[in-house]
Formats: sequence, C-alpha cells, structure tokens
Amino acid sequence: MINPVPLYKEMFQQMGPQHWWPADSKMEIVIGAILVQNTNWNNVDMALTNLKDETHLNVKQILGLPTETLQSLIRPSGFYVNKTRSLQAVLKWFDQDDCNFALMVDKYGSNLRRTMLKLPGVGEETADSLLVYVFDQPAFIADKYARTLFTDLGFRNLSNYSKLQKRIWLPESFTYQDAQEFHGLIDEFGKRYLKSHRDFDASFLGGFDRHQLDRP
Repeated sequence: MINPVPLYKEMFQQMGPQHWWPADSKMEIVIGAILVQNTNWNNVDMALTNLKDETHLNVKQILGLPTETLQSLIRPSGFYVNKTRSLQAVLKWFDQDDCNFALMVDKYGSNLRRTMLKLPGVGEETADSLLVYVFDQPAFIADKYARTLFTDLGFRNLSNYSKLQKRIWLPESFTYQDAQEFHGLIDEFGKRYLKSHRDFDASFLGGFDRHQLDRP
C-alpha cells in the first residue's frame, strides 16, 4: 500500500495552497464534473456559461428544460447527447434529497461512492471528485496526472484508475481539505512537469525517495 502523505506535504511546502476546483458553488462542481469528461475546461466553461445564463444552475430549472434545449446548451462540452442523459440522471438523484449534501452523506453512508457509480456517466474519477469536492469526504483522485506522477516516482502497473486508487492508503488524519489540496497540487504539478520524464527529473520531486511512501 502507498501512503501518499509525505508526497503531499512536500508538494504543499514547495507549491503552496491551490484552492482548486474552479467553481462558485457545489452544484457547479457537480455539473462541471459531468461536462469535463473527455474534453478540456475551456469547453466546459462555455457550456456552464450557457447553463448559467438560462437557468442560474438551478437544478429544478435544468431538469425542466426540454432535452433538446439542454443538449444545445451543453453542446460546447462535446458528447452532448450522452452528457445530457448523464446530467439529467445525476441531477434527479441530487434533487431527490433537495441537494442537501450533508443529508445525503448520512443517508448513504459507506455506500455513497457505490451509489454514484450506478448513475449513468459516473465513473470512478467523477465519483471520487464528487466525494472530495461536493460531499467533503477524504478520497484520493487517481486521475491521469496522478498515475503519471506515481509512475515517474517508480511505481509500476498503474495503467488505469482503479489500479492506483486501490493501492492508496489514507490515514485517518487526512481530511477532505487535504484531499482537495492534494488533487489541486497534482493537477498543477502535472501541467508544469509531467509532459515528459525529463521534465519530472528536473522538478523538485526528481530526487524524491519513493520509499517514504511505504505504508507505516
């Protein structure tokens, strides 16, 4: 098992707080997490702007839109037919509990992640992103940047999301705020240093001792 906390502390010391996810509300995070799949944030931003102008991101207003209208509004994010289907299903799920995130945490308990994975268009990365940024639960988001980072650190067989995520061990002291910052740090580090192994070797983590990450 991998204890990533020493890596998190080193990255935080070197890079400082990231305050990352670019959104004004938790519902914007929910919608953005669906729309960002298989595209870049610039495209998502255009789709979100369309939705804000039309609905102010009010869940009931979005659910009241004709399917064709919703498809048109989110078209800039790509794959708009599938994303419309996913967005409608996910927002209906939230609407059942009036978007009361704390209530939903209590209601689903340890089944929260498993429940989200049953929703159309919600994979492991999306579910973990919602756990961390919407439901305020500590989790590790094993996205592509994270897998590249840990591969560059010398870990092997990290070809997909679950292969890294299942190897991560988070101590009880690791909070959801830590999880949010860690994901933001990895994202920023990835943009700067994970385009090639040469870039990684020249970074402040180039000489990092991976054995610090062995679970105690």
